[in-house]
Amino acid sequence: MTLNPFFAVFLGQTPTRLSPTPTRGPALRRSAHAHRRVVRPSRPAAALQLPDPQTSPPPPAQEGGGRSKMAARVLLRRSLAGASAVPCLPPSGGLALRGLASSASRPGEDSWLKSLFVRKVDPRKDAHSNLLAKRETSSLYKLQFHNVKPEYLDAYNKLCQEVLPKIHEEKHYPCALVGTWNTWYGEQDQAVHLWRYEGGYPALNEVMSKLRQNKEFTEFRKERGNMLLSRKNQLLLEFSFWNEPVPREGPNIYELRSYQLRPGTMIEWGNYWARAIRFRQDNNEAVGGFFSQIGQLYMVHHLWAYKDLQTREDIRNAAWHKPGWDELVYYTVPLIQEMESRIMIPLKISPLQ
Repeated sequence: MTLNPFFAVFLGQTPTRLSPTPTRGPALRRSAHAHRRVVRPSRPAAALQLPDPQTSPPPPAQEGGGRSKMAARVLLRRSLAGASAVPCLPPSGGLALRGLASSASRPGEDSWLKSLFVRKVDPRKDAHSNLLAKRETSSLYKLQFHNVKPEYLDAYNKLCQEVLPKIHEEKHYPCALVGTWNTWYGEQDQAVHLWRYEGGYPALNEVMSKLRQNKEFTEFRKERGNMLLSRKNQLLLEFSFWNEPVPREGPNIYELRSYQLRPGTMIEWGNYWARAIRFRQDNNEAVGGFFSQIGQLYMVHHLWAYKDLQTREDIRNAAWHKPGWDELVYYTVPLIQEMESRIMIPLKISPLQ
């Protein structure tokens, strides 16, 4: 820094460049830096009070100009201190300010980014079960998943073929076996059963009450329990825009595509698939579409039938050549959290062959 000529004349020196001492140099540089960063001081700079050269004797000279340099530094500090009362950060404070600004803007940035990936769900006035399910019927479906010990799969299938048709054919039980399968591709050694209860929850309660009094079914459950690793079930309703599953002749393979939706997006899913289903009915491959009510929630299951895996591939590829299918896929994919596909083979007793 070059000494102001006025100060130099007052001190009886020629203007020279100050060399700050190691101990005070950084502080002086920080103060100068802060002075340069001040744009609008909060109050006018204080007037610098200098001694009258005529009444005040000049300071005594010292060897090497030590006192003169010290006086110059004192006067310079006073002038800088009076320039502004606004506190300023050191050079590193610039980074701190930028960090604070970045942190302050992150909530807004996060909200903006989330808006790109999380779809806004409009409020509704009714349960999605009332808006999406068929009103002309009150059918309730139960989907069972049984994970069988590998060494017991054949015995399990034989046991089911002996007992399940009796329940299906019993006129006093308001239920029907829609289909029963073994998983071919997907989770191995798994049995899948789909039941329909005509009359909704009252029909389900009636069947369960009667089965508890059925000794043959009680023995069946005990024997079946020794063959299983785990099991789970879900209670489902049927989408209004899907056809009701009806028995069909085979041979066919079946694909159960299961979608875990983001909570609150079931209505949006139904709106899109009400239009999408028309693209997938040319070959009579659509069997049934369901959504969960009890069990794992916001689950959707689409059941399809194909002659073989190559037919499945051809039908699915053909859908992409139909105008509008790609757009519907584009809008439904963001609604999905997880999805799973099972290729299943029907048992001999299954009405869906």
